[in-house]
Amino acid sequence: MTAYMKDKILNYINDKGPVSGATLAKMFNISRQAINKHIKTLIEKGEIRKEGTTRGVQYIKIDRHDQEEGITAFKKKYLLEGLEEHTVFEQFESTLNLRKNLGKNAYEIVRYAFTEIMNNAIEHSNSRYCDVEGVLYPYRCRFIIRDYGIGVFFSIYKTFDLEDENSAILEVMKGKKTTMEKRHSGEGIFFTSKSGDYVSFRSHKVKLSFENIAEDVLLETHKHQKGTEVIFEISRRSKRLINDIFNKYAPEEYDYKFEKTRVYVRLLQKELVSRSEAKRLLFGVERFKEVLLDFKGVTMLGQAFADEVFRVFKKQHPGTAIKIENLSSSLEPMIFHIVDNKI
Repeated sequence: MTAYMKDKILNYINDKGPVSGATLAKMFNISRQAINKHIKTLIEKGEIRKEGTTRGVQYIKIDRHDQEEGITAFKKKYLLEGLEEHTVFEQFESTLNLRKNLGKNAYEIVRYAFTEIMNNAIEHSNSRYCDVEGVLYPYRCRFIIRDYGIGVFFSIYKTFDLEDENSAILEVMKGKKTTMEKRHSGEGIFFTSKSGDYVSFRSHKVKLSFENIAEDVLLETHKHQKGTEVIFEISRRSKRLINDIFNKYAPEEYDYKFEKTRVYVRLLQKELVSRSEAKRLLFGVERFKEVLLDFKGVTMLGQAFADEVFRVFKKQHPGTAIKIENLSSSLEPMIFHIVDNKI
């Protein structure tokens, strides 16, 4: 992409607000295929972001000064002892006038995600205080909840005696893992992570981010930060339905129970060769009836790893179906060899 074309596209999006790919192609008299390449590059560089789905997709410019231009209408510190999440949400909702300023879909998702994350801070963090901030931008809503306690990944790591905090990240992403099994199902973080346009969990040296419009996840290492910080963003006119998110992983075929999960394999390693790595990846997934392994970004599979996942585990846990997605064509022969050409 030339700097000239980049500036033209960015200036047009900035002037017009959310625009579709078709509009951009028509405006600059280039093909849809060409404009899609430009759009992909700008998204990857963090210059623009996508809102909506399928035919309703539009693109907006990410303003580095959004914080100043947005309406920062809510910022408060709470003492967590005796606090109830619905009380905090009512204050947050009232101050930002969310029922008026958000579409119905966005409002329901924000209410669900906010109360789930707030409840986690109250009941799991072992923190005395919690900071809550809410911001309304022209096209999106953001809230940040940060506690100063044990840390979400460290808590799971210690409770279940896992190998390290990275192993805890995998368990959080799978769902059904909670430090208070008698009172919680372990589903809250899982479904919250799927419900926003952008959701991140930062704890200690790790930041786990979900870009749900792009259907991608990112794991980063940062300077140590005490406690857990959750950032949640969603388009104010989001077309996403909270029930669709639940139905995807708790479908009718499983009596609306949380029986499906997705595991991003590359968060363990991009090169997977051993049985021990396979066992870490599959730890606890026998609790589900269907497990989708997303191999996006994985560059190597060893025979021992593949055998453990697709033969040994299947034999030991016939009630759990293993499915795969985004597997590189160069890695298919290894799996075909293990499962007799049947995936």
